[in-house]
Amino acid sequence: MWHFLLFVFLGMVVGGYGTLIGVGGGFILVPVLLFLHPEKTPEYITSISLAVVSCNALMGSLAYARQGRIDYKSGLLFAVATIPGAILGAYSTAYVPRRIFDAIFGLIMIVVALFLLVRPEKIRKPTEGAVPFGVTRNIVGADGVVHSFRYNRATGVGLSLCIGYFSSLLGVGGGIIHVPALIHILNFPVHIATATSMLILAVTACTGVVVHAALGAFRQDMGIAIPLAVGVIFGAPLGAGISSRIQGAWVMRGFAVALVLVGLRTIMAAL
Repeated sequence: MWHFLLFVFLGMVVGGYGTLIGVGGGFILVPVLLFLHPEKTPEYITSISLAVVSCNALMGSLAYARQGRIDYKSGLLFAVATIPGAILGAYSTAYVPRRIFDAIFGLIMIVVALFLLVRPEKIRKPTEGAVPFGVTRNIVGADGVVHSFRYNRATGVGLSLCIGYFSSLLGVGGGIIHVPALIHILNFPVHIATATSMLILAVTACTGVVVHAALGAFRQDMGIAIPLAVGVIFGAPLGAGISSRIQGAWVMRGFAVALVLVGLRTIMAAL
């Protein structure tokens, strides 16, 4: 019984924290599962994580949808754009020295995290001014707050292609890259970026689940996925609710902590 409750609690942490910062939470789940189950194969751990992340992304998207904070038009466009990049990244993995890329990417994540921690004022509100060939979005939240911003759609699609490629190539969830890209490059408000990132992740992660299922990955014992999914069901709405009650700067500080964890994990994997 304690084993079941342990994974329910882990699912709540993954769902709550992952939804709070707009990512799936796989960067938390995979290292923990590797520690708790050293006898399991990487394929088993990956399939478990993907299934749970998909559930988390769906639950988080539903919670953010009720808050009216998702930019559906932009999110679905970017989600579709990540798919071919992810496929190319998976095929490229065999031709790239993975340890070198893991170490470099881990260092980049830590540098970005330090930047966000020391410069939180840069993300309090979107940059104003002209955006060449930009589109204007007006998202009205359930609380009546209007979030207006403008971004270059071609830039967003191009970034999503690259994010899909490198997230697949380096084995790092796209959400940890998409959120700062949406904020700092595409001018999204913080709360809209985290919510929209969950929608993007839901589409891409569910696509990944279908591919893994077709390849037979889920024929293994998936018993621990059940308590993890139960925890995610409770944790994801909790994370979304907390996100709506704190300032964007604090959301990004939490995100910075996540980036440090990811950076350290990838560096350790490269050693």
